[in-house]
Order: sequence, then C-alpha cells, then structure tokens
Amino acid sequence: MAPRLNLFDWWARDAAKGTPVIVKMENPDFSIVEIDGPDAAFKPVEKGRLKNAKQVRWILMLKANRAVGCVAWLATILWALLGTIKRRLILREGVALASEKLGRGKLMLRIIKALLVISLAILGFELVAYFKGWHYFENPNLYIPHTSDLQGFFHLVYVAWLELRGQYIAPFVQSLSTFCVVLFIIQSLDRLILCLGCLYIKLKKIKPEVNGDPFQQDEKEGAQCNYPMVLVQIPMCNEREVYELSISAVCQLDWPKERLLIQVLDDSNDEGIQWLIKAEVSKWSQKGINIIYRHRLVRTGYKAGNLKSAMSCDYVKDYEFVAIFDADFQPTPDFLKQTVPHFKDNPDLGLVQARWAFVNKDENLLTRLQNINLCFHFEVEQQVNGVFLNFFGFNGTAGVWRIKALEDSGGWLERTTVEDMDIAVRAHLNGWKFIFLNDVKVLCEVPESFEAYRKQQHRWHSGPMQLFRLCLPAVIKSKISIWKKANLIFLFFLLRKLILPFYSFTLFCIVLPLMMFIPEAELPMWVLCYVPALMTFLNILPAPKSIPFLAPYLLFENTMSVTKFNAMISGLFQLGSSYEWIVTKKAGRSSESDLLTAADRDMKALIQPQISRGASENDLSDLGLLKEQKGQTLKPVKKINKIYRKELVLAFLLLTAAVRSLLSAHGLHFYFLLFQGISFVLVGLDLIGEQMS
Repeated sequence: MAPRLNLFDWWARDAAKGTPVIVKMENPDFSIVEIDGPDAAFKPVEKGRLKNAKQVRWILMLKANRAVGCVAWLATILWALLGTIKRRLILREGVALASEKLGRGKLMLRIIKALLVISLAILGFELVAYFKGWHYFENPNLYIPHTSDLQGFFHLVYVAWLELRGQYIAPFVQSLSTFCVVLFIIQSLDRLILCLGCLYIKLKKIKPEVNGDPFQQDEKEGAQCNYPMVLVQIPMCNEREVYELSISAVCQLDWPKERLLIQVLDDSNDEGIQWLIKAEVSKWSQKGINIIYRHRLVRTGYKAGNLKSAMSCDYVKDYEFVAIFDADFQPTPDFLKQTVPHFKDNPDLGLVQARWAFVNKDENLLTRLQNINLCFHFEVEQQVNGVFLNFFGFNGTAGVWRIKALEDSGGWLERTTVEDMDIAVRAHLNGWKFIFLNDVKVLCEVPESFEAYRKQQHRWHSGPMQLFRLCLPAVIKSKISIWKKANLIFLFFLLRKLILPFYSFTLFCIVLPLMMFIPEAELPMWVLCYVPALMTFLNILPAPKSIPFLAPYLLFENTMSVTKFNAMISGLFQLGSSYEWIVTKKAGRSSESDLLTAADRDMKALIQPQISRGASENDLSDLGLLKEQKGQTLKPVKKINKIYRKELVLAFLLLTAAVRSLLSAHGLHFYFLLFQGISFVLVGLDLIGEQMS
C-alpha cells in the first residue's frame, strides 16, 4: 500500500520557519490497491500479489541459510562425538581402562569381542548382498541356485552363508531363544505373583503388630528390667566419610544406658582413620554412653570375620539381642523400641529386619535407578516373603538378631562374601522365623559412581551362587518341609539368583542381536515388548516418583546384565573374583534434620567448651593432633573417568545389529537395539561423566 501523507494536518501545524523541501520519487516501487468499500482495506490480500522476484529470492536464501545452519550443527555434533571417541579410545586423554585383575575375568570380554567381529563380518556380507541385489535369497519361496551356477566370489560365499545359517545356526539360535523365553515366562510369573501378594497385603493392611505395651513399667523399683539387654555392632573398614554419622546416630538410641552396649568394630588399616574413630568413641564415652572400640590385628574373613571376633567376647553372653548397622546407616532414636518388642512372647522369632531409606536417592541418574530396584526389593520381595513364608535374605544391616538364633545356626562364617545371606539360610534350616518391618526405615547411602555400583553388584551376584554350591547338601539333608526346601532351592536361589541374570543377558544381549543376522529365527512380539514393558512397570510401581525414568531404567538394567551375568558365572564356578570384597565408597551424606542437629550441637560445644580437668598434657596434645588431622582438607583430586570395555564392546555389537535391522522389515527391532546401544555407549564411553549426573 502507498504511504499515507496527511498534508492538511501538516500544513495546519505551527511549523518552524524555514525553506520547504520537495522530494520527487521516480519509479516508485509500491503497488496501489483499489478500495471498493470501508472494509475492503482490511481484507487479506493474495500472497502472489505481494511477492515479486526479489522477495522470492530472499525467502529462498533464508531457507537455504537455515538448512545450511542445521547441517553445520549436526556436523559439529558429529565431529565433537568423533573427537571425544578419539581422545578417549585412541589417545586415552583423561580416562583409564577399568581393570580386569584376573585372566579368567577377561573371558566374557573375549566372548563379546568375538561376537562383535563375527557380527561386523556378517554385516559386511549383508551390505554387499543388499546393494548387489542378492537380498531376494532371504525369501524362502524363491529358488536358490547352486553355487556352481553363480558368478563371483561374493556370490559363492553369500550363498554358502545362507545354507549354513538356515541348516545349522538358525535351529540352534531358535532353540536357545525358546529356552530363554521359557525361563523369562517363569521369572515373569514369579514377579507377578509377588506383586499380587504385595497388593493383597496393602488391601488387607497386614503388618506385624505388638500386643500391649512391652515396656509397661510397674511402680516398683527397677522397672527398667522390662528392657532386654541389647548389643549394637557397627562394623566398618576405612570409613572416613561416614564413621561419625553412624556412631552419632547409634549413640542417640532411646534405650536405657545400662542395658545397651555399643561395639565399634574397626577393621581399618589406615592409622589416621583409626585415631579419628577412637576420638569419636572417646567423646561419646565421656558423655556416659557404653561404647567400646575394637580393632583386629589379624584382619581375615572381611565383615564375617569382624563380627565373629566381636561375638567371641565374654561379655556377649549377658546380652539377648544384637543389632547390626553398617558404617553409613543412621537409625532413628526409636529404632530399638520399634523392633525389639516383636521378640516378646515369640520364642521362634530369630530376626527382625527394617527397611532401608536413602539420603542420596535424588543425587544423580544412577542413584535414582538404584532406588527403583531397592524399593521393589523391600516393598515387594522382602515384605511378601516375610508375611507368607517368614523367611527372606538378611540384608546384613538394619536388623536385630536373637543371639541364641545366631549361636544355634553356627554363628558367622567366613566362607562367602554374603555372610548375611549365609546366616539367614542356616537359621531358616534350623526353624527360626523372620519378620520384615516395612514401616521402620533406616537412612543410608547408595553408590553414587558407576565404578562403586558395579563392584557392589558383582559381590551381590557372585556370593549367592557360591553360597548355593556350599549349602545345597545341607538344604537337602535338613529336616524342614519339602515345600520350604523347594522354595529355598528353586525360587530363592535358582530363579532369582541364577536364572534372572542368565536369561536377561542371554536373551536381550546375545540372542536378540543374533536374530538381526539370522531372520530364520524369530521372537514373538509379546516377548520383545509387551511382557518386558509390563514387568518394568511393575518394578517401578513401588517408587511412583521414578516413573519418568522408566526408559532409562529399562536400558540401564540391560547394561548391568553384563556385570551380573559375569558375577553369577564367577560365583557358580568359583572363579578368582568370586571371593573379592571391595568396600563400597561412601559420600557421607546426611538428611536435613541430621545436619541441623549436628550444627546445633557444634554451636553448643563452641559456646560451652567442656575440658576434662584430669587430662594430662600428653592427652591434650594427642587430642590437638587428632583435631588437626580431622581438620585437614584433602587436596581435590581430579576425577579420571573410566572406560568399561565389556559394556563398550557390547554397545558396538548392539549398534551393529541395529544397522543390520535397517536391511530387514523388523523396524521395531531397530529402535529397540538402537536405544539399547546408546545406553551402552553412554556407560562405556562415560560421555556424561562417571557420576552420571
């Protein structure tokens, strides 16, 4: 539209005096629109009438600029990814390879490498066959000519591969997949039954209850005799970050002091940490708490040897119950009053187990995924087995044992790295019952780094298989009912400790990628999608806030199946790494209430310092030295991310299978393997940092 010049309004204004200027426009570049009515000017104008050749040229240039920018952005990301792979894999800048300490531990890595090489070779033949037009051979209805009728070396090799695949490899892979599917169905039914049992418990509101007031006091003197004698043990080993939290929480338990004894069982080999723990024990001892520091000179048997040594003390015979807390556990003051009363009028009860709660469950992605698994373990597995079977695996901490049950079962044994499960199985064989309290929670930590989590999972999955080999004869010869023997052998050990890691690794990490190269073998859709999706949804239900992490959880569990399967094999066949105990690294995190309490306590200590009058100069100097050691800030050490070779090689195996699926009609397989491969790459290359934040 032409510009509007209101000359009358301009002429009527009181303008400043001056020389008028007249502007002539030669060849004006604007269009004139005829107005037929008062509303015609506001009607939309045809797009074609507003565009000329110059405008079209500018629009095309703008779109081309955007397209080039998008391509440049993708190229930059690809270049950065390739540069990261080059730095980490080839130059190894800022990374270190995860150590494989023993030669036998590299067996799984070699197998996966062999599968990767075979997959790449097969993929090469498939690509050549696809682009040469040989893919019609996959149609079983077409006639496949003899190799003598074909021309060319690749033709001959490809047809030979088809014959080998169809006659020998495909039947074996199909049989293996069928076997894994059967195991998968059995394990899924077990999970479904556990979930239905948990739902029944919720609907019926079933939970262990205590009749009456077990601590009802009489008017007579010495009414505190209603409180039984309780021994509390805190085993630890080089726990610099968390020793103070656990000792402080245990010393604040609401229980008569004369009927409570605390043992700090320190297996540290660092003298500095030993002095710090001694100082902490001395501080609480001066406040009137019955607390003892114990350190073994001969550190054998790991945690089991530490507990066994502590139970051999003469004064232990005066106590009826023993509560065990690991170094990172922080029980609430009323813990003993919520657990010990269940033993009253229940002489067959040997163990009361509390639930774990995690102070760092929202720290990063890894802790959130661990919280999903552990919530299902406590909410469903432990609770259902405790209500219906009165048996479950002792978690090694946050539980109260009847000392008589420990003694009748043979005490702590050093034969495995899962001494908690070992003592629970032997107590069950002797007829003792267990109770799980889902409402009683004890704060603790979960590993925040993948390295610590992988080592923990290796111990948790290799120990049960080693224990199964050792206790199977005792289970068969025991006097418990056949139903309990079957539950212990087939459900507790075989199904949940052996079959689960076996089929999850074999089916989803070996068989499924192989089927991308062997189309003659097939898996039904309900095995690939429907049942895994249902089982994953059931696993995540006890932690409803973690539902947004459903997809990462599924992929990460497939990633961890490599470690779990490797650990299961090492424990079952008693390989070198099956008896390896590595203390899980802690961060020393506390809840907000604990931090406020500690700050208030430190402030009072600063305002009202209490110094013992009888302290000698040597004691004061030692105390000053300890404070200096405690106050020293360690120099920040730059973290070196690690490359986990098994996960990385399996990542490329799955990505190779995903590329192969592009050549077939199994589009769903492609997306499944692609996302699975991406998850492996994230773990293997550690592109988002070892903390996975």
